[in-house]
Amino acid sequence: MRPTVTADQAAASGTAVLPPRHPAVRVAGVHKTFSRADGVQTVLHDINIDVEPGEFVCLLGSSGCGKSTLLSLIAGLDEPTSGRVEIASGRPALMFQEHALFPWLTAGRNIELVLRLRGVPKAERRPRAEELLGLVRLQGAYGKRPHELSGGMRQRVALARALAQDSQVLLMDEPFAALDAITRDVLHEELTRIWETTGVSVVFVTHNVREAVRLGQRILLMSCRPGRVAHEWKVDLPQPRRPEGPDVAALSVEITDQLREEIRRHAQD
Repeated sequence: MRPTVTADQAAASGTAVLPPRHPAVRVAGVHKTFSRADGVQTVLHDINIDVEPGEFVCLLGSSGCGKSTLLSLIAGLDEPTSGRVEIASGRPALMFQEHALFPWLTAGRNIELVLRLRGVPKAERRPRAEELLGLVRLQGAYGKRPHELSGGMRQRVALARALAQDSQVLLMDEPFAALDAITRDVLHEELTRIWETTGVSVVFVTHNVREAVRLGQRILLMSCRPGRVAHEWKVDLPQPRRPEGPDVAALSVEITDQLREEIRRHAQD
């Protein structure tokens, strides 16, 4: 076993001591309740999650289990009732299920708006917007308005706009749920490529098991309310992954069985 080197010993020998590696996202002991006419409802119970820099984590669970609530807490859109949320690199970028593009602005101008709010000089905005559109493979779409783009193309613009926030953490709330299967398949490949290119940490909310297995390095299955992390899987399968691949299919069956068990348990409570 290698002997432990203290900071004083390292300093005396001239060895650099690196600071401990901090998670990109830390959710520690988080509870969330809401007041209702019939009392207090606990939505999240004792959530503890660390997302490492550059890690792709999928939050998986049935509708109403608190996935989107948890993502809102990480995004800073709401506060936990107790516990804490820490982001290592400032405010995270957030991408919703709906593209939420301004219809009166072109694709490029939608991205430039974020750059302007960040204080990027005017002369640098269009080149950066064009660069981000190129990253999501929408070269030539700068001057097109949202109604001129397909659903998948609008989601690509929304992704480019999220990346324009220049955050090291990207939060995605079922961004492909409304798309057809073929478009979703293409965007899964694109998201994987962009994640590998940029090195951002991704927290991806979904209720689609195959989607989680295809994309994530780690999958966290949330129980029905109150939401808690019930199971966790590390996905060591190499990218790119195909949804029909035997390894993806086998893990999807295992996770689906656990999800069904959580739903059955909730129904019996």
